[in-house]
Amino acid sequence: MSGTGPSRYAKGPMKELSRSNDLVFISWARTFLADAGIATMVLDNHTSIIEGSAGAIPRRIMVADRDLERAQALLKDATERLE
Repeated sequence: MSGTGPSRYAKGPMKELSRSNDLVFISWARTFLADAGIATMVLDNHTSIIEGSAGAIPRRIMVADRDLERAQALLKDATERLE
């Protein structure tokens, strides 16, 4: 995913914000959170690719512990507006 090189990854303990196999959602969420100043990291990307199209292993969007509550609130607000 563009826009988040290793220097922008959150440092320290991280928490899972979301799990998804939807690459559009993951890209949107990372860009949306980056615009809000929240660094993200996606885990299980390569594992998900290797397992194929079964969707058994979703990718995890991770944020720093200190950003979790704010990131949850921002995503909740944004996704509710889309519904």
